[in-house]
Amino acid sequence: MLGQAKGHRLDGFVTDYVVFDLETTGVSPTYDSVIEISGIRVRNGNPVAEYSSLINPGIPIPPDASRVNGITDDMVADAPSIEKVLADFLDFTGNDVLAGHNIHCFDMKYLYRDSRRLFQAIPGNDYIDTLMLSRKWLPQLAHHRLTDVAAHYQISTEGAHRALQDCRMNQEVLECLRMEAKRSAGRPDAVEICPLCGRRMVLRQGRFGEFWGCLGYPSCRFTKNR
Repeated sequence: MLGQAKGHRLDGFVTDYVVFDLETTGVSPTYDSVIEISGIRVRNGNPVAEYSSLINPGIPIPPDASRVNGITDDMVADAPSIEKVLADFLDFTGNDVLAGHNIHCFDMKYLYRDSRRLFQAIPGNDYIDTLMLSRKWLPQLAHHRLTDVAAHYQISTEGAHRALQDCRMNQEVLECLRMEAKRSAGRPDAVEICPLCGRRMVLRQGRFGEFWGCLGYPSCRFTKNR
């Protein structure tokens, strides 16, 4: 539902949600444009509907972007505008919780920006970022890109960097992470998670005894008494 307040990032799991992904002309939510939006509606952990559309950004797509996502100017020449596609996508998502990989720092910023510009309001959906869940439940991984997590779970990464395929991959990853959390529930070595960055916390020794320190130190300096 559109309004003036943003939703909240959730640290847990829900069974009903819409996983989504954007492809863009670059990595700046300030200057770059969305050229593809896809989403998958999930009920009780199972995909039930899909939405996907290319978008004509009205500007040339930089070669660097095309090399990543494979989307060219010719492919979007007859595609609808962001105003039409975003309205349809928001109808598709409704009030569902949104889910995606690195959406807290990337995709949500584009949604807020374009919704505010076009509709003078923003989606208030709560959302789940699987990047932060991966850091929480798979701290042993050296990297937490979507393809890294998918490979860890032996999920196919073929067609990565097109929005709908990334959604399909991401939905499987999210359900695997849900099972990861279930397996970890009640373990005596259950992890502490940093509320600022979502990384795992580890026990450290200080002048006054043990304390929880963020694994992201020194970029994140959050600490907590044991």
